[in-house]
Amino acid sequence: MKDHSRLMGGLYKICEWVMRFTIINLLWVTFNLPLVFIFLNILFLEQKRALFFFILPLIIFIPILFFPATTAMFASARDWVIKDEYVSVRRYWSYYKENYLKSLMGGFIFTIAWTIWAVDYYYFSQENIIFMGIFFIIGIVLLVYTVNFFSVMAHYHMKLGSVFKNSLIITIGSPVLFFTVLISNSILIYLSLNTVWFLLPFFAGALMSYLSFSAFYRFYYKVVSSNQIN
Repeated sequence: MKDHSRLMGGLYKICEWVMRFTIINLLWVTFNLPLVFIFLNILFLEQKRALFFFILPLIIFIPILFFPATTAMFASARDWVIKDEYVSVRRYWSYYKENYLKSLMGGFIFTIAWTIWAVDYYYFSQENIIFMGIFFIIGIVLLVYTVNFFSVMAHYHMKLGSVFKNSLIITIGSPVLFFTVLISNSILIYLSLNTVWFLLPFFAGALMSYLSFSAFYRFYYKVVSSNQIN
């Protein structure tokens, strides 16, 4: 009887977590539908000349849609990590509105940085393999920095400049956190795009935010604990 109760309890817990990831991920995808449409068009584009007509709206929509929606997703993941609470649609919408302006402004800055990086990487990949390697490494650092930005934004109530500064300190100050975020996100992105593609609409984004924030919170808790001891 006890084994049966434990089994049912375990199955219920698994179903609850599946629902958490699915609901938040679907909300995230819904808020990014114009970007999804643009990406699908770029993916099946036959003529490279038409790429410009999709790149411009992509650059415009990323800070307006992607960054606020992703910040709200990370805030939802924060509740799971810290409080083990079920995040409702209403709470996601509350996080979305609460952080929209800062996410938008941060998104514009990151979009500019990523656009400059993409242009430079494309140019040097045609010209110089050494510079291509350098910009590839810069891209990796920028990726982890961007992910940590979402974690800091979700966890702290501070000005945007402080969010950027603390995200940078965390990115370059903890190799363990850096590689945890990099490896976990890289594996999930690879699997979602190449193997288990069904993860994208239902789990990928929410799972990445949960794993990234979990790694960030362990780092944060370790720093806070060491400061209290000292």
